[in-house]
Amino acid sequence: MSSRESRPYDVVKRAMDVVASAVGLVVTAPVQAVVAGVVLATHGRPVLFRQPRPGRDGVVFELVKFRTMLHPDATHVTDAERLTYVGKFLRSTSLDELPTLWNVLKGDMSLVGPRPLLVRYLDRYTPEQARRHEVRPGVTGLAQVNGRNGLTWEDKFVLDVEYVDDRGLLLDLKILAKTLQAVVVRDGISAAGEATMSEFRGAVA
Repeated sequence: MSSRESRPYDVVKRAMDVVASAVGLVVTAPVQAVVAGVVLATHGRPVLFRQPRPGRDGVVFELVKFRTMLHPDATHVTDAERLTYVGKFLRSTSLDELPTLWNVLKGDMSLVGPRPLLVRYLDRYTPEQARRHEVRPGVTGLAQVNGRNGLTWEDKFVLDVEYVDDRGLLLDLKILAKTLQAVVVRDGISAAGEATMSEFRGAVA
């Protein structure tokens, strides 16, 4: 069966996403209020980081997260320099991802799936790598629990496509469980010498 074909689990998965994200938004509302206050005090406005990202079939949506970096200026020219201590903490604990539950509730994303990357990467993928867009992008995914930003781009895309082909309830539950473990350990937050991950320039020849 082609990964583009609708699977019975896809309907169940979407229902789970709606319920889980709605409950998550309610439960984490007090935490998000505190984080918003801290971000406002340390980074100023805007509190939220918004950026277009490609979703399922490459359709672009607006990703929402808590802001972890200072505005670019002559003093802070690289992402690593703009990333604050508070920002590092928010990223390492994944607290910056909490507003992304809105994206899940709206249907832009799923709890589990390939992470949504930058729009400018769309024409840099090989046909096989581009298959990562056959499903909704996720808050967490197979690559995130198998090395996160410590992986090479090529290894991450292999895992993304593996998820597209093998997605199912047991795999999603396993990924969610391993995500909780990864957040506690705070492993693979960034690649060596980078704020998160170096830019994807295209497939290795």
